[in-house]
Amino acid sequence: MSARVLRFSDYAPKTAKYALLLAELPGHTTEPIGVLLHDPASDALHLRLRRDWDTLATEEDAEVLAEVEDDLSSLAAENGGAYVFDKLEAEFSGSIRISDPESITVQNFERTLGELYRRNVPSHVLRFRTHLPSYSLAVAAGPFLTNPEDIEAREWIETPPDLKLDENMFVARIQGHSMEPRIPDGSLCVFRQGVVGSRNGRLVLVRNSELADDNQYTVKRYRSEKIQTEEGFLQTRIRLESLNPAYPSWDLDKNEDKYQIIAEFVRVLE
Repeated sequence: MSARVLRFSDYAPKTAKYALLLAELPGHTTEPIGVLLHDPASDALHLRLRRDWDTLATEEDAEVLAEVEDDLSSLAAENGGAYVFDKLEAEFSGSIRISDPESITVQNFERTLGELYRRNVPSHVLRFRTHLPSYSLAVAAGPFLTNPEDIEAREWIETPPDLKLDENMFVARIQGHSMEPRIPDGSLCVFRQGVVGSRNGRLVLVRNSELADDNQYTVKRYRSEKIQTEEGFLQTRIRLESLNPAYPSWDLDKNEDKYQIIAEFVRVLE
């Protein structure tokens, strides 16, 4: 089975609809504050709103706006996504409303939601609070790890609200099919430099110094086997595994130094 077949069988395309949530705030023009994405097949509502309310509104209004996402999620859980769309179109005040819904073909709802949000919703960069720096893989494997304060990010990417951020995290784009379907080719991924605790079973960003350009970098599952001796635990095998069976996995010579573990994989953004 080819990697591409594996990818598309994992996410069958669906027809969905989306709309932008718009707000008219004092001192601001009407602007998008979020995205609503509806799956008619399941009547599920996927939504994502801005979090930089204190830069847009008074303290009192910011507190109200911060509750909108939870309110809409609760309403959708009780009544379904179509009900929320209808209610927003019919009943919401002039200060908060939705744009005209548009049809869209979706394979992965969370990924599409992230793409729509980043394409349509502006937000203020709150470093390591709501946004992470994006680097090329060469920078992520080199200067960023040794002198992060001296490296300028290509851009700052807003992350989902459920992801707890810290200053060891960054974003990079991964090419290749070896980790599909979990990490699709071309995915924008979050990584954390350094792997705290055991690497065993984790997905890690690996550099092969004998290769050139972006071919040096890959994500693999790290496997380690140990035996207990009188002196303690002895590592007997290290293996880098592809999740896609169409791509090879391999054992590492424990004395081989061409491979460098750069960071731990956290999640796919889009």
